[in-house]
Amino acid sequence: MTVTIVTLILLATLVLLITERLPVDLTAIGIMVALALCGVLSPAEAAAGFANPAVITIGAMFIVSQAMIRTGAVGFIGARVIHWARGSERRAFLLVLGIAALASAFINNTPVVVLFIPVVMSLGCEFGQSPSRYLIPLSYASILAGTCTLIGTSTNIIVSDLSAAYGFGPLGMFELARLGVPIAVVGLTFIYLATPRLMPNLASVVCEHDAPHRRYLAELSIPRGSPLVGLAPGAAFAERFASLEVVELVRYSHVFVPGRDPVVLAADDLLLVKASANDLVAVLHENGVELPPTQQGIFDPERTARETLIVELIIPPGSSLQGQRLVESRLFKEPGLHVIAIRRSRLHYTEQNMRDVRLKTGDILLVRCPQGCLEEMRGGGEVIVVEDVHHEIIHKSKALWAGLIFLGLVVAATTGLADIMVCAMAAVFLMIRSGCIQLRDAYRAMQADVLILIAGAIALGTAMEKSGASRLYAELFLELFSGMGPTAILGGFLLLTSISTQILSNNATAALLLPIAVSTAAGLGVDPKPFIIAVCFGASACFATPIGYQTNLLVYGPGNYRFSDFLKLGIPLNLIILAMGTVLIPLIWPF
Repeated sequence: MTVTIVTLILLATLVLLITERLPVDLTAIGIMVALALCGVLSPAEAAAGFANPAVITIGAMFIVSQAMIRTGAVGFIGARVIHWARGSERRAFLLVLGIAALASAFINNTPVVVLFIPVVMSLGCEFGQSPSRYLIPLSYASILAGTCTLIGTSTNIIVSDLSAAYGFGPLGMFELARLGVPIAVVGLTFIYLATPRLMPNLASVVCEHDAPHRRYLAELSIPRGSPLVGLAPGAAFAERFASLEVVELVRYSHVFVPGRDPVVLAADDLLLVKASANDLVAVLHENGVELPPTQQGIFDPERTARETLIVELIIPPGSSLQGQRLVESRLFKEPGLHVIAIRRSRLHYTEQNMRDVRLKTGDILLVRCPQGCLEEMRGGGEVIVVEDVHHEIIHKSKALWAGLIFLGLVVAATTGLADIMVCAMAAVFLMIRSGCIQLRDAYRAMQADVLILIAGAIALGTAMEKSGASRLYAELFLELFSGMGPTAILGGFLLLTSISTQILSNNATAALLLPIAVSTAAGLGVDPKPFIIAVCFGASACFATPIGYQTNLLVYGPGNYRFSDFLKLGIPLNLIILAMGTVLIPLIWPF
């Protein structure tokens, strides 16, 4: 009876996940509720997945990945690709595949693909090609490389922890590389050669770099002893801060226009500049410029990164701030709040200093704001608070710290200095403490729906094992290969796992099929390790549909793809993994 209940719950889970009639996290919660109400699992057993080391490790890796992106540690690589590959489309494509694959071997591949999508869009426009030619290969390259290390994809971590729970030991940091690297090399070579022939070149996709950059007006002063003294205004910032343009230079009572008036920077000069929020925050971390003397001592870049937010304040119709000079408004006098820049429709103001600007409806102020006063401003009705810009700011000054912390995570996990979960948690602690990412952003980085889905799948896997359902499924599966040897059955299991992951998430597939893999090996009387490895590679072989993996869904919209576009490269890649896995797994991990 219990097996029947578990089977019905399993079938209902498959239907809901495939049809997406309910959100995946709600489906996972329903799994746990159903198993507990039906008495298959105790309440503690049903909720035990939330305390599983795999869930904690994956959540921590989401935060670490986001910290790497927010500091620009990974984004720097993407920017260099465009620089290195100018003039050669094939070289650019090869660089993108190689760098994305290398990053995905150590960083969760979802944020890597998120990071590289705008890079690929820019490359497509740079060489007159549609990004649709490159985005699916980008997703597939990240998936292939993610199988090379333990932390390359959350699926490997799940399988490793489940393997340890079954008494077969966890996977080593680079244990999967013995098969993952050959598969990745063959797969990437195939992608590189086949992409021009198989991928569409859709002319309707809009180039991202044609979109206007959002820039603000700000004032900066040149302090005494600045290394910028003596440089031309245009050359002083061009190399490191591409969006920053010096509009006017005010020296005492004289106003100079760079490009028209021959002038170089001198101490105490006041610069009126246009720049993106990113470059404005970054330039304030340099020792070459400061805020105007009337505002010195208010803006502390280090405190900005740790304790405050960079947000936009929009002046709405009916606000009492309309018509007020900025210096007279409560915004200018609010303790801890500092106005960095302003943006309005004509991107200019007529007053001599920004502090004398009279605020108008629609003005957007870029401010540094302590977290504690956000709610008060939201409730006051004087301004509209927009936090989107805060999540776009790249704290480049913390890139070195983020890189060192991440390197420490990899080294510690590789050498066995500590468990991967402990290493990941330590990295999160250090990332937050060092200011690489704020605590509020760390919470946002954790993909709750993914973590809940994993917890629900773990509960279902536990129910399958406890009820004997996994053993029954294994016996039914073995009947399909009656009389065949372990290698043929292993190939069949790879095929089963690969088919399952096209319609389910790879994490759910791994959690659901690993108990069956162990039971299958036990029924054959062989070492279960080859079957555990097969789950790792089969669950990550999600190339044939856009719904099989998050990165496929990420590129689906920007590439303007059809469902069939994924089959063109996806089916051959699935066959490559099936063939190489069937032949090489028994050689590397003998039965």
